[in-house]
Amino acid sequence: MNTLFDNLPLPGLSTTDRLPSAVPPRDDLSTGRPAGDPLGTARDDVTDPVERARRRAGLSAGGSGRPDEAALLEGLNPQQRAAVVHTGGPLLIVAGAGSGKTRVLTNRIAHLLATGRARPGEILAITFTNKAAAEMRERVEHLVGPDARRMWVSTFHSACVRILRKEHATLGLRSSFSIYDAADSQRLMTLVCRQLDLDPKKYPPKTFSRKVSDLKNELVDPEDYAATVSSANSFDSALAQAYTLYNQRLRQAHALDFDDLIMVTVNMLQAFPAVAEHYRRRFRHVLVDEYQDTNHAQYVLVRELAGVDRDADGAGDRDGLPPAELTVVGDADQSIYAFRGATIRNILEFEEDYPSATTILLEQNYRSTQNILSAANAVISRNPGRRAKNLWTDSGEGPLVVGYVADSEHEEARFIAEEIDRLAAADGTRPGDVAVFYRTNAQSRALEEVMVRTGIPYKVVGGTRFYERKEIKDAVAYLRAVANPDDAVNLRRILNVPKRGLGDRAEAMIAAHAERERVSFGAAIADAAAEPGATREGRPVPEVLGLATRARTQVRAFHQLMEDLRAMDAAGARPAEVLDAALDRSGYLAELRASEDPQDATRVENLAELHAVAAEFSEQDAEGGLGDFLERVSLVADSDQIPDAAGQEAGQVTLMTVHTAKGLEFPVVFVTGMEDGTFPHQRSLTEEDQLSEERRLAYVALTRARQRLYLSRAAVRTAWGMPQELPASRFLDDIPGSLLDWRRAESSMDTLRGRAGSGFRAAGTGYRSGEGRPDGRRAPARSGPVRTGKLESTGARLGSATPRADVPGLDLGDKVTHDSYGVGTVVGLEGAGSSAVAKIDFGGGQVKRLLLRYSPVTKL
Repeated sequence: MNTLFDNLPLPGLSTTDRLPSAVPPRDDLSTGRPAGDPLGTARDDVTDPVERARRRAGLSAGGSGRPDEAALLEGLNPQQRAAVVHTGGPLLIVAGAGSGKTRVLTNRIAHLLATGRARPGEILAITFTNKAAAEMRERVEHLVGPDARRMWVSTFHSACVRILRKEHATLGLRSSFSIYDAADSQRLMTLVCRQLDLDPKKYPPKTFSRKVSDLKNELVDPEDYAATVSSANSFDSALAQAYTLYNQRLRQAHALDFDDLIMVTVNMLQAFPAVAEHYRRRFRHVLVDEYQDTNHAQYVLVRELAGVDRDADGAGDRDGLPPAELTVVGDADQSIYAFRGATIRNILEFEEDYPSATTILLEQNYRSTQNILSAANAVISRNPGRRAKNLWTDSGEGPLVVGYVADSEHEEARFIAEEIDRLAAADGTRPGDVAVFYRTNAQSRALEEVMVRTGIPYKVVGGTRFYERKEIKDAVAYLRAVANPDDAVNLRRILNVPKRGLGDRAEAMIAAHAERERVSFGAAIADAAAEPGATREGRPVPEVLGLATRARTQVRAFHQLMEDLRAMDAAGARPAEVLDAALDRSGYLAELRASEDPQDATRVENLAELHAVAAEFSEQDAEGGLGDFLERVSLVADSDQIPDAAGQEAGQVTLMTVHTAKGLEFPVVFVTGMEDGTFPHQRSLTEEDQLSEERRLAYVALTRARQRLYLSRAAVRTAWGMPQELPASRFLDDIPGSLLDWRRAESSMDTLRGRAGSGFRAAGTGYRSGEGRPDGRRAPARSGPVRTGKLESTGARLGSATPRADVPGLDLGDKVTHDSYGVGTVVGLEGAGSSAVAKIDFGGGQVKRLLLRYSPVTKL
């Protein structure tokens, strides 16, 4: 097929541009393989991951057929084997990092099929990424044969879309309903707030979008929320109005936002017993991966699909059916997505929700060395209320964890670059074997500067993702408007893109007509495009008032363009062909090509890549149409755009946040910014729940390393244009000194001041807080949060422009005197040394938060 992009060479994409294929690539099955492979289940001479999986299951090379039960259990440790063969009630598999959970889950599914306990169509397996789903499906298929294709293996959202597409008539939706991503949702919320005449400064649409998402994740609909709102609270009242109108606009556009996919499915299953019974009869085995990352809506969805009565303990029948066999896999120690609505209590309270459940712990690690695991265990063990679990491996102690204290973030980056070079020379470590983690994206700047200066190839995972780029959003908006003529958000996005003389006024006139006539924005465009005197269904087409003659002409041209594209789609054109036509006939591509802006040349390349994705989709799914392609695009998760650690090219160091690194692994890992205020983040220091999540995040970071782990910190880090001196991370204090090899024990400032032994441990001394020190003193433990209540928003109060050299060492309850405030009592402490902050109650309602090195405070 000739396309608009035939003569355009496709450049190699960086990771920030990397796309998932139409069928996402599978993970390298060596993930979780121990160094030296003590189980003898992986063959170093077998490089193909699928063949390696077949051999693990006892299948001959290149063979086919169904393995027997014994073959699927070969090479499993006792706990893994128990999880694979379990029958009966609910099963919780607590799978520590690197404990082979994917293999266990895959073999459990294969075992169900191989032993005849389940037919493929009775299995629903839910993962959190398309990539993980594709890997699981392919693994099972190669273990039990092509019958496995009849399983449902997908993400939560993909499974719900599949159900909703089939049951669309029940809900009064088009089968081609649109799926709005976060940007689409926020755009619609902005339009809603504008219609309600809400001040965007007082009622930010972005905040409203986030609040509505939270409500939907808790299964709170607009009516229920409005009933709880007090009229005296102007913000909540405005939010209730916006939420109601926002949902009305979604339904009018035959669209669902991302949170609706699960909420609407749950509501449908609860409101239509016949529909619910159909799926409960179908899915007799429900398996959920990464259960610790589920939110409330996903939790309820699992119960509905498994047929578990909300008022029973999981053993009672519903609809005359016993509940499905439910298996969930997860690790509370790796629950790091509370900011996305994940509810850790779902896994912590699983045994309360399902009293008849069996719990199996997987503690043997097949990824990391023992020193790395011991460091990670030491950090996570300080979290209160967690299930006792201790990762171990029989693959050897390995090198000590390397620590480094830099003077600044630039010197920290320089050390990392030098160490990467040293490892390459000494051990042959490739750049692709190395990952550098940071807590926030802003920390990548110093690292990138040093990488560029030293010539080390690197790629940053994150930034503007491919499907969030303007030109890609524009192109996809054309396709969505073709598939769904009522899609107001996407029609309004492209109405004047490229510019065709339809500005804000024309758009407002069309929107007002849609509101007045109670029709969709797409129908209003059709009305505006109609010739004078035209009729529709025997009635005159209402005139769009206020639309200038020139604007009306342009609306007709736009409407005709969209009708032509819809006719192409209806005639069976492939998604790539419709995309070609949209970009060509609209003039979008011609405008970019005529531009002298070099960024526009890059935009053309990105559109060429989108075309390649659409063409590949058709090659892999000959029956898939435009709607199927758009669904695939809509359901691409963040992590589907991240390359596998083991499958990376050898040429580039990977830079990413710790959140992004979840699920990956690397031979060499640098965890940077190990300072209180950076990691753990400043926001978490006074809240126990948030600090616990930061500790879980640190645990995830440490357990990504296979062979070598580095922990570094900067004594001074610049933030918001100001240098800040930050104390060592309390997570460093948690790690026993015997596990650490400090390449640099203290900063230059610490050396000059000679205060390495004062206050909290200077990072790198090798002495854990609370342990003995050379001077006989004991460092106070800093594992938990500073329980100070809510701190003053004005920040630390400065008493003098000149820092004092004798910062007083204070403890909770100490009496102090201040030159201005008088006598007070210390009620809270943060930081250490020159960064120490004290919260002091001076009586009479005067509670001050003081930066001690600038405050005239004397201990009594």
